[in-house]
Amino acid sequence: MTATDPALTALAQGWCALSLLHGRIEAHIERALQTKHDLSVREYSLLDVLSRQHDGEGGHLQMKQVADAVVLSQSATTRLVTRLEDRGLLARYLCPTDRRGIYTNVSEAGLKLLEEARPTNDTALREALDEAAKSPELAPLVRVVESASVSA
Repeated sequence: MTATDPALTALAQGWCALSLLHGRIEAHIERALQTKHDLSVREYSLLDVLSRQHDGEGGHLQMKQVADAVVLSQSATTRLVTRLEDRGLLARYLCPTDRRGIYTNVSEAGLKLLEEARPTNDTALREALDEAAKSPELAPLVRVVESASVSA
């Protein structure tokens, strides 16, 4: 395969379109969450991921799992957790079965903020997808996003 190979060019164009769609969606959601709730997209994502934990077997996430879920490095995730903890939105505690493990839960204030922010996030996502669907190069990707179902 060469740099001018049509397949490579098509692949690169597809990647650029996907990157463009992601950037537009994230920027639109970021503006909405910041304006209405003083939350970044990453902060919202972290609260959302952590709010889905439960007390059953495997119900609490380790920091690496949280980092993977919010698509950040472990160090960036730790800094994000600290910022939200400082705002009273998260609380850390020692794992009851492994004193080396530290878990993080969303506080009542964090759950309240998440509940308030979820409709903003959902509306901003819908708006961004509707706008992107008007673009011929992004419309097929929007249809894929709309039809995707991710199992947890």
